[in-house]
Amino acid sequence: MTERAPAKPSKRHAAAALVAAGLSKAAHSLRPDAGPQHPHPLSEEVRQAIRPGQSVALLQELHILTREGRLNQDSRRKLKQVYHLYQFIEKLLLELPERADGEGLADPGLTVADHGAGKSYLGFILYDLFFKARSTGHIYGIETRAELVEKSQELAQRLGFARMAFLNLSVAQSTASADLPVQIDLVTALHACDTATDDAIAFGLAKRARAFALVPCCQAEVARHLGGSRALMLARTPLAELWRHPLHARELGSQLTNVLRCLYLEAMGYQVTVTELVGWEHSMKNELIVARYTSHKKRAAAERLQAVLKEFGLEALLDTRFTGLADNTKSVQRDNQI
Repeated sequence: MTERAPAKPSKRHAAAALVAAGLSKAAHSLRPDAGPQHPHPLSEEVRQAIRPGQSVALLQELHILTREGRLNQDSRRKLKQVYHLYQFIEKLLLELPERADGEGLADPGLTVADHGAGKSYLGFILYDLFFKARSTGHIYGIETRAELVEKSQELAQRLGFARMAFLNLSVAQSTASADLPVQIDLVTALHACDTATDDAIAFGLAKRARAFALVPCCQAEVARHLGGSRALMLARTPLAELWRHPLHARELGSQLTNVLRCLYLEAMGYQVTVTELVGWEHSMKNELIVARYTSHKKRAAAERLQAVLKEFGLEALLDTRFTGLADNTKSVQRDNQI
């Protein structure tokens, strides 16, 4: 009997098979543990740039790695900065003991608020490297741009990062929001522009943060104040020559801003360390402020801060940026009388 040749699949079946294969490949690419979606292995250079245990699929979703597993120069700088900051954050988190009763929270693990989260590079990488292997802990990304919040929410859902939440809120709204716990363990802000770092500090103080990791960027507020009082200060003190020219005012204002922030944190009970995040060849915005709560409010820091504000004609900032100083001074004076 003559053997019949197998029937050829219909065009409809062939198309369905192609669609199914495409969907399977897409689903695989979104798994957190999925490998690189390209026919060739990662180059040795790329493997050296990625931390052990880091999800390649996540880096591709964040567009840090291309779909071919390549890393361009801009992405390399970005990844290097996030990894350096992660090293400091990991150390801070490991230092923090878990709260005994979770302060009434259903999940008593460590909590992190990433202010000015943007596309949430830091939050996603922190979750992937630190929180994913733990059964507790939560990361909150706080961002004012709704479209970025929506994209981050979708990505976290696709990757199965269940203990990440993204909130489209301002600082004032986030401080009072019922979607955030009453206490945040760590407040981070990576390249938060201008006054966004001050906003993150205000939020952390309101939430009784146990630690801060801040990388300020593009501070302009103090420079504006310096420029507004330039004529008066030139008549008052020769030090005003330091900011007579707009370029000098911008540079001095940036330096002065971070000095004031450090003094404020010390006055509010934090031990502060300032260091480089990365080398200047990677970013000009590379100052990292790390603060750990000690409960010891330094009266000398509060007095120095007020003296610096007076010297530079910046007393107006007492009513906007450093509002905790008055209560701090009173509490310190009261403690000294006991």
